[in-house]
Amino acid sequence: MALREGKRRPAADFFTGVGLLFRGLKVWGTAPRLMILGMIPAIIVGAVFLAAIVTLGVNLESLAAIITPFAETWDEPFRTGTKLVAAAALLTVAVLIVVFAFTTVTLIVGQPFYELIWRHTERRLGPVPENSLGFWKAFWRGIGAGLRILVPTVLIGLMLFVLGFIPVFGQVLVPLMGAFFGGWYLTLELTGLPFDARGFTLRERRDALRTQRAATVGFGAATYLVFLIPLGAVVMMPAAVAGATLLTRRSLGETTRPAPTNASGTPESVP
Repeated sequence: MALREGKRRPAADFFTGVGLLFRGLKVWGTAPRLMILGMIPAIIVGAVFLAAIVTLGVNLESLAAIITPFAETWDEPFRTGTKLVAAAALLTVAVLIVVFAFTTVTLIVGQPFYELIWRHTERRLGPVPENSLGFWKAFWRGIGAGLRILVPTVLIGLMLFVLGFIPVFGQVLVPLMGAFFGGWYLTLELTGLPFDARGFTLRERRDALRTQRAATVGFGAATYLVFLIPLGAVVMMPAAVAGATLLTRRSLGETTRPAPTNASGTPESVP
């Protein structure tokens, strides 16, 4: 299917992407039990990652001292200031990687639940793509794609870690850059189900999302920031899967509005 083309309005498209995430929340009203099922894997995986974050927080001061041995002989306030900057940079990188890893693992663990949410979302908009991979093929493909996306995510994290040492810039702009860069890779992961069902490779997935770059970044950044809110990832994970389905359809020029239904209540085909 041809990718959408035409004039782009980056600011408007960015907020359209943000809106797609919150449109995914509407699925709670059409399939509440299904969405509750989608929370279960997020709760299980989230508990593990929460423990990891707490452990990091407890040891953050020690870790900052380990990565700044050169500052031990400096006078105050430079020694303490350098350690605080290192701690902030380390925390930014850790959050970026943890959010992505949480999403990847949750999608793998909860694949049957999220496939049901994806199908429900597609069914409300038109015909459901039937290029099913099967559970195990989808499982291993998800792991492979997750690892390939993880590598650039870690590299971006390292770049942000270095930039975090720049006074003011590091403390203000680096967290924002983390949300934008992290949001892009987060969206790549979340759109796996709808793109896989259409037979797209990871490279083709990237190319399709680039046609809606601003909307993709808007959706991803909003998801990333919501996931940082306590329990936000648990509640929003099912909605993010639904929103990612809408974004996929938008990037492929498919309708993102509910299809008209026939007398039996079944969605009619959308041209």
